Amino acid sequence: MTLRARDRLAAVTRTRWFAVVTDLALAGAAVVDVVVLLPEWTPFEVALAAIAVLGLLVRRRLPWVAFALVLPGLVVDAMTIAAPIALYSVAVRERRLPPLVAAGAVTFACFLLPDWQLPELDYLAPSLLYALLYAATPIALGALVRTRRELSDRVADLSAAREAERRRDEQDVLRRERARLSREMHDVVSHQVSLIAVQAGALQVSSPDPAARTAAGVIRSLAVRTLDELRQMVGVLRAEGAPTGGDKPQPTLDDLPRLVADSGLPAELVTHVTDDLAPPLQRAVYRTIQEGLTNARKHAPGAAVRVSVRTSTTTIDVVVENDPPTGAALILPSGGAGLRGLRERTELLGGRLTAAGGPDGAFRLAVSLPRRTPES
Repeated sequence: MTLRARDRLAAVTRTRWFAVVTDLALAGAAVVDVVVLLPEWTPFEVALAAIAVLGLLVRRRLPWVAFALVLPGLVVDAMTIAAPIALYSVAVRERRLPPLVAAGAVTFACFLLPDWQLPELDYLAPSLLYALLYAATPIALGALVRTRRELSDRVADLSAAREAERRRDEQDVLRRERARLSREMHDVVSHQVSLIAVQAGALQVSSPDPAARTAAGVIRSLAVRTLDELRQMVGVLRAEGAPTGGDKPQPTLDDLPRLVADSGLPAELVTHVTDDLAPPLQRAVYRTIQEGLTNARKHAPGAAVRVSVRTSTTTIDVVVENDPPTGAALILPSGGAGLRGLRERTELLGGRLTAAGGPDGAFRLAVSLPRRTPES
């Protein structure tokens, strides 16, 4: 049993013992109320008093039963303490106003008319006041306690709802961060690792040194395994539909020539862009070209690649297209997360993506994004 469970059990046990002690104390007070008058009572009145005392012992579970058992003793003027205790218990459990008014009226009448006799005229006004206080005070106290309990429960519910909302917010933040990490891992790491695999494969084929070919084969095998593990990790991290947030990007359009030059492909870059594009837009352009080069390197080795980036007054258009491959495609792990993540990024920026391949292995990736400046 955990410490919290033990504390909760101890609190429940203390509450139950307190309730038992309280009920016994109230029953004892009712007994003291009548014991001094026992010699003057008839056996019938003694029986009513005993029934009233026993009724107080069930007031928590059966408040209306306890109230009904107490009333006969009040009518014959056998006891006066048990009745307000039972009426208080009713008021604590009963939320409906008509039953409470009826119980108060019955208590008022029974207190005002002991032995079914009206008080003398000189004592009528004080008797009415005493009877009203006798019936109304337990109801008011019971309603106050009930309201306090309901407010406490409501506060507890609000606290629980607030805690649940806080946990949901934390999960949303975590989900967005996981989506961002998965996208960065795929865009950056897979690009570099696939380039290592391509270069190692080329070295393995072209090197005359057997040791170099063996080392290149090991490097290529490790790169392929790394890509496979990276794909699995991206699948775990990716939170579908989570936004990327407003993080400031690191790559810009100035990095495009180096990206194309380091790709290891016969690629041509044509750009007609301005330098006032918003950083998220520049990052999206960079990631689009990076993904297009990665796909061309994996699926169309040896093919010529053409990369173009053009801006108009309203849009920026990126196209990466490759010719049919001149060699066998590399067998590298691929989970399809690249284009899917690129499409998510494009849609978040309000653009559209089209990707189409030909039967001969040619492929065209096009992204059109609404143009924005850093101030827009």
